Amino acid sequence: MKYMITLTIPKKELKTVVKESVREVFEQELMKFRALLLLSASQKEQKDIEKCYGKPVRRVAKSIEIKI
Repeated sequence: MKYMITLTIPKKELKTVVKESVREVFEQELMKFRALLLLSASQKEQKDIEKCYGKPVRRVAKSIEIKI
């Protein structure tokens, strides 16, 4: 015997949940896009940068892992 369950969600609540979900996905995809646009420096360029400005500090301000 199969049972069917009906779930009723107010329109306003459903709209809020969908907006939050779309916002999260958009944010993740935007981060991936930004990561693709980042330029990498060659070893020579990195040494020149460190010579001019010093080595980067080791403390991390914010770290996010993204699969591309």
